[in-house]
Amino acid sequence: MTALRRQLLAALAAWPLLGRTDTLDATLAGLQRRWRPRLAWRPDPGWRAEALAIARRLILQPGNDGRGFATEVLAEQDRDGHTAQALTLRGALGDRVPALYLRPKGDGPHPAVVVMHDHGARFDIGKEKLVRPLTASPSADAWVQRYYGGAFVGDPLVEAGFAVLAIDALGWGERSRPGFARDDQQAVANHLLQLGHSWAGVIASDDLRSHRWLREQPGIDPQRVAVLGFSMGAFRAWQLAAVSDEVSACVSAHWMCTREGLLRPGEHTLVGQSAFSMAHPRLAAELDHPDVAALIAPRPLMLLGSKEDKLFPWDAAQQAWARLAPAWGGNTGFRTQVTSGGHRFDVEQQRAATAWLRRHAA
Repeated sequence: MTALRRQLLAALAAWPLLGRTDTLDATLAGLQRRWRPRLAWRPDPGWRAEALAIARRLILQPGNDGRGFATEVLAEQDRDGHTAQALTLRGALGDRVPALYLRPKGDGPHPAVVVMHDHGARFDIGKEKLVRPLTASPSADAWVQRYYGGAFVGDPLVEAGFAVLAIDALGWGERSRPGFARDDQQAVANHLLQLGHSWAGVIASDDLRSHRWLREQPGIDPQRVAVLGFSMGAFRAWQLAAVSDEVSACVSAHWMCTREGLLRPGEHTLVGQSAFSMAHPRLAAELDHPDVAALIAPRPLMLLGSKEDKLFPWDAAQQAWARLAPAWGGNTGFRTQVTSGGHRFDVEQQRAATAWLRRHAA
């Protein structure tokens, strides 16, 4: 038998669908049972160095090349106790990233928070989901009423003395297009993948640059710049805090779960294409979600979750919380809070988050 023939027969024998009748679901389930993240959290300094290097390499695509921001202020509005600005800054791909910036009056230095908007399959608004825009927006008002208890998250934060920045993630708000809908997400993800990027990586890289922009602003204390987000914004928040040591504290509301929990049949990350904006190629083989978030320790992290949240299986969310706690070793900087009402970040939760940030990041 020739060597080529032996190689061919070996390849055919190894092909999983020849000689087997497994369905696609069974094949995927088998892969998941065999999957174990190589760098699951462990309590030794060597783990953090290796895990951080891997997380930065796989999450930050294309990353931050250090270019300037070419900031352009488009409009400004004087509000009671602070100034609101609509501006643009240069993103990780070199494109213009629209932002809303709330700056407390006075010389400072002020603490600050980058607030990160949700997904929601609502693409005509982004930053306006969290920061009150300079012009009327019925869409933003309706969204805030539905998921935020009628209150813009930026308002209590700036009233507490924090500067606040929100940007449009790629695909939302002014970085979207009229008529962009749920099924269009595949086209965005496919386009970026073929150009060597991932959609989730571009979002993470833009978030990194927005945090850097805020730290460099006059009147801002660069040592006290936190992150906060709800839903996909919560994922963005703990992800950025994990890969950037410059994030001083993190509030993550309603997005923390083991990967196994989100890969169960019928779970929301497997339908509707939303997962493309939060899935990093090859990361699962290295780190689970709580393993990434453990890189935040010992800096302060607050997690909020609800038993009634239909997007995240409660048992898997609790498993993730339990796996995170040892990374802080009983340190009071790690806090979890169970909320009522399901997948929403209402006024009561916003107040709790603002009070917690005032203790840990102000």
